[in-house]
Amino acid sequence: MPEAREGTKRRHWCKCLLVTTAVLLLVVVAVLVIVAVRQNRPTPPNLKFGIVLDAGSSHTALFIYQWSAEKMNDTGVVQQQKSCSVKGPGISSYWADVDQAGLSLRACLNEAKQSIPVGQHRHTPVYLGATAGMRLLRSQNSSQAEKILQAVEAFIHSYPFDFRGARIITGADEGAFGWITVNYLMGNFLQDIAGPHETIGALDLGGASTQITFVPDGEIESPGNSMHFRLYGKNYEMYTHSYLCYGKDQALKMFLQNLQVSANGIISNPCFNKGYERFINVSSFFNSPCTPMPTWTTDQTLRVIGTGISHQCRAHVRQLLNQSSCTWSQCSFNGVYQPQVWGKYGAMSAFYFVMKFFNMDKEKLSLDEVNVAVDKFCSTPWDQAKKQYKIKEKYLSENCFSGHYVLVLLVDGYNFTSTTWNNIHFMKKIGGSDAGWTLGYMLNLTNMIPAELPRPPPMSKTSYLSFMVIFSILVVLLVICLLVLRKKLLRQRSKEMA
Repeated sequence: MPEAREGTKRRHWCKCLLVTTAVLLLVVVAVLVIVAVRQNRPTPPNLKFGIVLDAGSSHTALFIYQWSAEKMNDTGVVQQQKSCSVKGPGISSYWADVDQAGLSLRACLNEAKQSIPVGQHRHTPVYLGATAGMRLLRSQNSSQAEKILQAVEAFIHSYPFDFRGARIITGADEGAFGWITVNYLMGNFLQDIAGPHETIGALDLGGASTQITFVPDGEIESPGNSMHFRLYGKNYEMYTHSYLCYGKDQALKMFLQNLQVSANGIISNPCFNKGYERFINVSSFFNSPCTPMPTWTTDQTLRVIGTGISHQCRAHVRQLLNQSSCTWSQCSFNGVYQPQVWGKYGAMSAFYFVMKFFNMDKEKLSLDEVNVAVDKFCSTPWDQAKKQYKIKEKYLSENCFSGHYVLVLLVDGYNFTSTTWNNIHFMKKIGGSDAGWTLGYMLNLTNMIPAELPRPPPMSKTSYLSFMVIFSILVVLLVICLLVLRKKLLRQRSKEMA
C-alpha cells in the first residue's frame, strides 16, 4: 500500500509538472508570435500633405496632395487626395474689392481643414499660384495686383496651415509644371520601377494664356525657351513657351475686337451660330491689355449677331496668329522660336473641354473628322443647337469659335499636321488626378521638404534577433521537457496497471 500511494503521488506531481510545462510552452509561443507580428507588420504610412491653389483667370481651384515622407530619389511620390472648385470668378476679378479675393476661398479652405488630419495641419504647406489673369492685371495695374495678393495671403494666414506664400507664376513655370504633371501621371519618371520611358509633351489652354512644353529632338536654339528640371534622379531639358492673351477667353475678345462694327453698333460674327445674339458693353468687355479700349464711347453697347459661316470664322481666327516673320530656323507664331513637334502630347484644360464637345473624348477622330464636326456645328442654327445640346448658352454659343481656335492654334500655330494630330491625347484626369500645372508644382516643391526615415519597428534588429533566438531555444527545451515528462508519466501508468 505505501508503494502504491508513493507511485500515485509521483504520478500526480509528474502530471502537474507536465501541465505547467505545456502552459509555459503556450505562453512562450504566444509571446513569440505577438512579438514577430508587431515587429514585422507594416508600419502605418507616414503621410505628408500639401495644398496648392490654382488662381486662374476665370476661377480658382484648390487641390490637396499627399505623399509618403519616405521619398524616392529625393522627390516625393505625390497623389491627389481631393479637389475643390472655388465659387465665383478668378481672384483678378476682385481688383475693385480686394478683400473679397481672400474671402472667396473660405469654403474650399474649410473643406481642406476637414480633409487633412488635425495633427498634420501645422505641417501642411500651402501654396497659391496665380496665372495669366493676375499676370495681365499686374501689367495693367501692378499695385492693385499686389493688394489682391496681400489680401489673399492675410486670409490664408488665418488658417492653421503652413502657408508658404502667394505668387504670380510665370507662363514658363505654368507650362513646365503642366509637363511634369502629365509625365508623372503617365509614369514616365519612374525608371527604377518600370524601366526607361520617353516623356510626352504638354499642351495647356486656359482663359488668358496657352502653353506648349516638350523635350525636343535636338538642341534648343533660344535659351529663353529652355528649362531644366531634376526629378527622380534624372535631368530633363525641355522647350517651353507661354502665349499671354492667347487663352480661349482673351482670344475671343481679340477676335471680336477685330470684327467690323456697323454705324448702328452691330457686329456680324461668323463664329456665332446663325440666329444667336449677344449684347456687350465696350467698357466691361475690352478691359485688359490684350484688348485695349477701342476708340468708341466707353458706355457704348454693341449688338453681336451670329451668321454661322464656318469658313469665314476660320479665316478670321487665323488672323489672330501673326506668321509673317521668323528670325529662327523655325517658329510657331508671332515670331516665337519653336522646335519641330514630335512624339506624343497630352492636351489639358480648355483643349480637353472643347474637344469633348466634339466627341473627342469618346472616340479618336482624325484631323479631317474634327474639321467636319466643327463645320457642322457652326452651320447649325441657334434654335436647333439649343435643343440639341443641354449646356449653358454662354459656352454653347462660343463653341464654334472655340473649335476653330483650337484647330488653328494646334495646326497653324504649333505646327501639328494630319499625321502628328493622332499623337495628341485630350485629357482631363489620369488615374484620379487632374491634369494641370498644380501637381507638377507640388511635385517639384517636395524636393524642398526633407525626407524622413521610416518609422522604426518596436525593437532594433539586433534586439529582435537575440529575442527570437533565446525564445526559440526556450521553446525547444520546453518541448523536450514536455516529451520527457509525458514519457515518464506513461511509464508510471504502465507500472501501476501491471
